[in-house]
Amino acid sequence: MKLSICTDVMGDLSFTDMLDKCVDLGVEGIEMTGGGWSPAPHFRAEILLADKGELKKRLKEIEARGLQIAALNCSANPLDPGEMGKRHRKEMEDTIRLAGEIGIRKIVTMSGLPEAAPGDMVPNWLVYTKSWPAEMPERDRYQWEDRAFPLWHDLVKLADEVGVEKYALENFSAMLVWNPETLFRLRNEVGEKVGMNLDPSHLMWMGADPIASARALGDAIHHCHGKDTRIERGRADVDGLLETREVTDVKNRTWNYVAVGAGHDLQWWKEFFSVVGMFGYDDWVSLEMEDFTMSTEAGIRSSIDALQATIIR
Repeated sequence: MKLSICTDVMGDLSFTDMLDKCVDLGVEGIEMTGGGWSPAPHFRAEILLADKGELKKRLKEIEARGLQIAALNCSANPLDPGEMGKRHRKEMEDTIRLAGEIGIRKIVTMSGLPEAAPGDMVPNWLVYTKSWPAEMPERDRYQWEDRAFPLWHDLVKLADEVGVEKYALENFSAMLVWNPETLFRLRNEVGEKVGMNLDPSHLMWMGADPIASARALGDAIHHCHGKDTRIERGRADVDGLLETREVTDVKNRTWNYVAVGAGHDLQWWKEFFSVVGMFGYDDWVSLEMEDFTMSTEAGIRSSIDALQATIIR
C-alpha cells in the first residue's frame, strides 16, 4: 500500500504550491479532486481536456516531484433531478475521459442519489423500512431500476471505451451506495468494474464495523480512504448517531470526523489495513482530512504520522 492525499484540503493553494506541499508532507501520491462538489482548482477536467498544453505542463510538474496520481476524484450526484445533476454527470464524464487520456485507471466517485418518484425535485435517501408504508417498495424500485441502473450501465460503457478499469464508489451517506450491501446491489447489475472506495469513517458513525465490512467486500475494494470518526461520549448516548448539526459545531455533535488516530487507536488501524491487505488490496490509501476539532495543518500531519505507522508496505 502507498500513501496519497485528497487534494481538496489544499484547495486554497496554487497547483505548484499544492504539489510542493505534498512533497513536504512525505506522501507518494495525490488523489486529484476536481468536479462535482469539489472547489479545488488544480485539475479541472473540462479545462484540461480543452487545453492539452496545460495538461502536459501539469503532468510534467507532478512527475518532476516524484509524485504519482493515485486516482481522479469527482465526488458528485449525477442522479440529482435538477440542474445540478446534469452538471455533475457531465463533470463525471469529463473526468472519466480525462483519466482515459492520461492513463489513470481508477475514478473515485459516488453512486448518486435520485428523487423517490417521478416529478420529485429533491434527492431522497430512503433508509427506513422498505415494506411500510405500502408505497415504499415502488419508491425503492424506481430509484434503483429506473434511475441508477441505466446511469451506471452508461458509465461502465464509457469506462470501457476510454480504458478506465475501476470505479471506486465512496460509501457516503445520502447516496444509494452507502454500505457493502448496497454496493453489491449495483455491482451485481452492472459488473465488477464498480467497487467500493472503502472509507471507514462513514461506516463508524453508521454503527458498522469497517473491519467486518472489509471482509465482506473482499476484492470489491477498489480504493481506500484514511479517515477516522470519533463517537462523542455522552452526546451520542443521548441523541443517537443521526447527526444533523453543522460539521463545524464540534462541541455539540454526537460524532465528528477526526484526524486518523483521534477516534480509533493505531492498533485498530493496523488491524484494519491488515485485513484489507489480507483480502487482496495492495494499492493507494488516501488521506481525506475533514477534522474541525483542530487546525488543518495539525490534522494532516498527525494523520500522516498515523497512516505511515499502520498501512501495510
